[in-house]
Amino acid sequence: MSTDAAAVATHTADVLGEPFVAETIELPADAEGPVVATLVHHPAPQAHGGAVLYVHGFCDYFFQRGLAEFFGQLGYDFYALDLRKYGRSLLPHQTANFCLDVGEYDAELDEAWRRITERDGHRDVVVVAHSTGGLILPLWLDARRKAGSGGARAVILNSPWLDMQGSLLLRTVGTQAIDQVGARRPYQVIPRTVSGVYAESLHSDHRGEWTFDTAWKPLESFPVRAGWMRAIRRAHRRLHRGIDVGAPVLVLASKRTAFTPVWTEDVSAADIVLDVEQIARWSHRLGSYVTIARVEGALHDVFLSAETARTEAYDTARRWLSTLER
Repeated sequence: MSTDAAAVATHTADVLGEPFVAETIELPADAEGPVVATLVHHPAPQAHGGAVLYVHGFCDYFFQRGLAEFFGQLGYDFYALDLRKYGRSLLPHQTANFCLDVGEYDAELDEAWRRITERDGHRDVVVVAHSTGGLILPLWLDARRKAGSGGARAVILNSPWLDMQGSLLLRTVGTQAIDQVGARRPYQVIPRTVSGVYAESLHSDHRGEWTFDTAWKPLESFPVRAGWMRAIRRAHRRLHRGIDVGAPVLVLASKRTAFTPVWTEDVSAADIVLDVEQIARWSHRLGSYVTIARVEGALHDVFLSAETARTEAYDTARRWLSTLER
């Protein structure tokens, strides 16, 4: 548990409606001012003592109602953490989605863990994370293992961001440049082109079937800043040296990547955000027991894919969990 995080919980009705509730985790202020995180809870209809802790990706927050319902049907109380400066936790004075070190998130992860295990009494916890969350959470679990703290029973990573997509030049020389600029001018925006087609493939107002708040998850993303990218690349290097999350890992990803700035049929049937071959390449660095499942037709968020692909993803997760001794 982080001794700096406030222990008082403030429960409110969540934006997703019943049975979801949210509680604010007060955290120490940083250079921008007050900081909070938000823990969303979806109780299982018939809980068996286990719980799930879910963490979102970049330019994201928890809105995946179906994911909570899936785990609820398996008997898991479901908790989702909106990290500081994301989604429900984003305050008016803050730079959205910004950090200087992914270790900054340890405070809210530790406090969420304490509330789930010590306060709510869950005996075992399955950790689930998507994209950037799939980088942050394994590093946090590795740190907990090294500290001798309690760990997860199992880890499910949904298209984890384990390396920078792009050419070798970008991933080497480009990273060196980011490291220098990020240290000197952390808030400098890194120029990039974001077409918005991925978010359009998700949102029900466009070509998708899901509803989310575009103030918290803009179609064309939030700006990427040099200090944040420096933190991500340093986290990538730590993972590439090899970590141990201390639990079996299931990595879910699409069968293929199809980078495209315009709408094509690939947008609705492939990962257009990350390189799935890189995900497969680096997954073995997560620990000693890693299973990789590639889902035909899956999107970057495999659980938001078209029905056939997401059903396969859910079935894979269900079967994999059933193989683990409780």
